[in-house]
Amino acid sequence: MINENLTIKSNGTNKIIIKKSIFIASLARVQNENEAKNFINEINREHNKATHNCYAYMIGDDDHIQRASDNGEPSGTAGVPILEAIKKNNLHNVVIVVTRYFGGIKLGAGGLIRAYSNSASEGIKKIGIVNKVLQKKLKLSVSYPNYNKLEYYLSQNNILLLETNYSNQVDIMVSIDNAKVEHFKQSVIDLLNNQITINEQGNQFIEVDFTK
Repeated sequence: MINENLTIKSNGTNKIIIKKSIFIASLARVQNENEAKNFINEINREHNKATHNCYAYMIGDDDHIQRASDNGEPSGTAGVPILEAIKKNNLHNVVIVVTRYFGGIKLGAGGLIRAYSNSASEGIKKIGIVNKVLQKKLKLSVSYPNYNKLEYYLSQNNILLLETNYSNQVDIMVSIDNAKVEHFKQSVIDLLNNQITINEQGNQFIEVDFTK
């Protein structure tokens, strides 16, 4: 199982104008090829009067599904540049459709490649990228006298706190990167002189903003 991967922060669109042609990049997160095809069909319906609706998508933990379409543009000038923008940003499970409304000025093959590449890249930049990190949920149980010390430690180390329950003791649910779990366990055990109970509660993906 992968421990992390990059994808777009959300679905969205971005418009640029190049020599009077309008390029609209529509981006979506998808989990399978059917979702990608449904999104492409949705954009085709929305922009059914556009000159072209070119697309690319990359799906799967190992990116084993990769598709690109020029949709009537010269071969290799639209779909592949969009796909390369996805690859350049190391994105996974993403589909991008770039809609073009022709403005009357021909761009030539090189111009088209740059236009579709820039449209996809600018769309990614506008929406933003998140890193989906696999973390393990841990239930930390401590006595009330030890609670403040533990809470301070969690705060100082930017540990994601999911919930806190108060009863005859304090139960704190936290989320830790899988690779750091053992180190974290030992750290809090040492901090509280072994006066803590730790129970693993399974895995979850969290999303954190990613910047290059």
